Amino acid sequence: MSICYKYIVKVGEKEIEIDDKVVKILNVYAKTDMSLEKLAEELGLESWEEAYEFVKKVPSWIIWTPSLLWKRELEKCSSAKDVKIVKL
Repeated sequence: MSICYKYIVKVGEKEIEIDDKVVKILNVYAKTDMSLEKLAEELGLESWEEAYEFVKKVPSWIIWTPSLLWKRELEKCSSAKDVKIVKL
């Protein structure tokens, strides 16, 4: 039996699902000097404060996971028997 985990981060009134696009943005944020203002813009958040709250809630292992690996894991969800939603 395969289990798939989908991660959702609530920031303010928004819920952001951690998909491969979000992981790619987080990879760039972690590896470059991207500002919190730019991160907020990329994620569609209102301000750098929301981006800061978002980064605080996301586990570091997700931030450093390559987006292609994350995408491959999410593709397994289509054939998973059980999908668990993890709200961070």
